[in-house]
Amino acid sequence: MKFLAVLCVRNEAAFLIEWLAHHRAVGFTDFLVFSNDCQDGTDTMLDRLAGMGVLTHIRNDGPYDQGGIQFTALKQADRLDIVKAADWILPFDVDEFVNIHVGDHRLPDLLAALPAATAITLTWRLFGNAEVARYEDRPVTQQFTRAAPEVMYWPWRASMFKTLYRNDGTYRKLGVHRPRSPVTDRLEQSRWFDSSGRELDAKFRTERIFSSYGRPNNGLVQLNHYPLGAMESYVVKADRGRAVHSDHLLGLDYWVERNFNTDEDRTILALAPAMEGERAALMADPEIARLHEAAVAWRKARFEALLQQEPFRALFGRLLMAPPTRPVPLNAARFLVHHANLGKSGNNSVAQEE
Repeated sequence: MKFLAVLCVRNEAAFLIEWLAHHRAVGFTDFLVFSNDCQDGTDTMLDRLAGMGVLTHIRNDGPYDQGGIQFTALKQADRLDIVKAADWILPFDVDEFVNIHVGDHRLPDLLAALPAATAITLTWRLFGNAEVARYEDRPVTQQFTRAAPEVMYWPWRASMFKTLYRNDGTYRKLGVHRPRSPVTDRLEQSRWFDSSGRELDAKFRTERIFSSYGRPNNGLVQLNHYPLGAMESYVVKADRGRAVHSDHLLGLDYWVERNFNTDEDRTILALAPAMEGERAALMADPEIARLHEAAVAWRKARFEALLQQEPFRALFGRLLMAPPTRPVPLNAARFLVHHANLGKSGNNSVAQEE
């Protein structure tokens, strides 16, 4: 069975090998990676990995469609043989890690737990900064283990999902959070399940991009989301811009809405030995090891250069002073949800912005 991961990256070479190693351990068999106008050698690293047979690499350096960088890449992906040949597809990001809680923590174990599923919503669990200031060349999954509570009432972003779906012809286009362009005649046979194994109602087949609030959504699987990292890394990320809306600058608002550190979650480390084995195999290639070290050095030098500019220096200062985010009380959350939904037609009305 072919499990395809679809990824878009820009200046992420320092994190790429861990991400690939983890998801090879999870059970993904194929990787389609788009690089977007990189300065840190990510594109060169992907060329080398493609030459080694690890993945398929496509340069997506522009110009971009009105939808932005990621949408431009996904439109290209729709036409590719590697996508057409896949049995299951998951488009997601380099700061997202699939964390399966059943069996041996691999994709076949998840499908065995949900044999009727044609789509599974992998709900985010947000992992916070944990007051880590300095960037270090260490696995993200091992360094950041403080996360949001299992049950969240607000913000809505804490319940967003990415979709692992069967490539059976029901959907004709890839999407950032969910597959798009459904074939109407096939929708009745589509069966969507959430990350805790509950079958979802029909509206998930065409609209929803986040799970229901106020209940656990990670019984079988979760998508560990590390949107912040170390404070130094966040400054570099702010310089890069958002994955979908690259012209939207990252600031303290983005940080505050994602910096939850209330719970300890080390469940992903069940795959750490397998990940480390895959990582060692990739890093055994001298060129990959050289490119990784060069990317680490680039990231550190880029942070130092950004600190010479007042907007980034001010952002770093604010991060150093910002307290960790606390969960919103239930009564306050209900008030926020009510006002956020005024004049809107449901959960899909929230703009996709990751």
